[in-house]
Amino acid sequence: MLRIKRVPTIVSNYQKDEAEEGAPRGGGCGRNCLNNCCIQGAKLPLYAFKKVNQTETEKGLLGHETKEQPVEFLDSLLLGEWEDRSQRGLFRYDVTACETKVIPGEYGFVAQLNEGRHLKKRPTEFRVDKVLQPFDGSKFNFTKVGQEEVLFQFEASEDGEVQFLPNAPVSVENAPSVVAINVSPIEYGHVLLIPRILECLPQRIDHESLLLALHMAVEAGNPYFRLGYNSLGAFATINHLHFQAYYLAVPFPIEKAPTKKITTSAGGVKISELLNYPVRGLVFEGGNALQDLSNTVSDACICLQDNNIPYNVLISDCGRRVFLLPQCYAEKQALGEVSSELLDTQVNPAVWEISGHMVLKRKKDYEEASEENAWRLLAVVSLSEERFQEVNALILEAIACAGNAKEDIAECSHEEADDKPQSREKVDAINNSSCPAMVSGTKECLVLQ
Repeated sequence: MLRIKRVPTIVSNYQKDEAEEGAPRGGGCGRNCLNNCCIQGAKLPLYAFKKVNQTETEKGLLGHETKEQPVEFLDSLLLGEWEDRSQRGLFRYDVTACETKVIPGEYGFVAQLNEGRHLKKRPTEFRVDKVLQPFDGSKFNFTKVGQEEVLFQFEASEDGEVQFLPNAPVSVENAPSVVAINVSPIEYGHVLLIPRILECLPQRIDHESLLLALHMAVEAGNPYFRLGYNSLGAFATINHLHFQAYYLAVPFPIEKAPTKKITTSAGGVKISELLNYPVRGLVFEGGNALQDLSNTVSDACICLQDNNIPYNVLISDCGRRVFLLPQCYAEKQALGEVSSELLDTQVNPAVWEISGHMVLKRKKDYEEASEENAWRLLAVVSLSEERFQEVNALILEAIACAGNAKEDIAECSHEEADDKPQSREKVDAINNSSCPAMVSGTKECLVLQ
């Protein structure tokens, strides 16, 4: 079993309290948290979004109408509430005071000096050899977040229209999804999207959670507001399902990288390979509906999870494009294959760093930041070309199998509706599909030189 010493970023003020005070307190904790001891009868703002069923058009964004909304999602609600929490002193430092610059060069990597982010962290043993690990309620998780850190509940509207309720009851039975601040922000408006928070899901993407994240990108409607995801083994530090998001008004280098089309899925999603970028990855865009894009990317993520391959996801262009980036940096680190020069920077290359936003913790590294240095770090993150092509084959096979299964189920349902005798045979054919397992042999993130 591979382990490396990790010092997770503090994302909630109550995470720090636990570290300082020892074991969490029992019932009636007095923290006004999201756990059973405090959640009953709680009320929080609720933003109910309109489900998007159409693809992007030249006139609108993924089928959205221009109808006036009850509240402007990004500027008024998300960033407005984030500013309110900043004024109330809930953040561990003022991220707007951090020095930031665009590094000269072809790609325009962004460097930020964020010396406060690595201070006062509690050490822990973090496994890097298992992407899927069971949820452990004894460790910090987002039910221990204070209600004052939650900005609003985020869910699909029941009547098909956008709604905003400033003081809505929290339905414990329905396990609401929430948007909360990250108290150790990387950038302006840095928040956490926590799907079905009370279900205490481990950090693993499923179809429902990724679709929720895409809906958030659509609602924001601003290409400079992006969502990211880190799997375990790819620098997620909390094993409780969550996405991150923030606003940064410059293009990310990864968004400017050229691509080469590989194929188009049955749902109309174009799948391409990144070119001339230090980290090898796939790009998904389009689709006949937002659900098609979500399903295709989810199938790819589930394939990586099931095959124990760490990965990062960037949701870009208001939900139009999704970058999927398998990586092996943590494993190389555990195997002693990362140079001391890179380790000394203390940079953990998660989704934001891989996308080109380099969060640096030492002034020396910030002052010496260059495109060459950024490229050198990210190149270590990437799978080898040989391993990347192996992983691509697994992903494309998984997407094709999932698409075929959906078509078979739909056809089977149609046959059953028509009461055709061969429908039972069709079901048996689905259950006995010849689609092979995702990978034969050991399921490891192999580091090929």
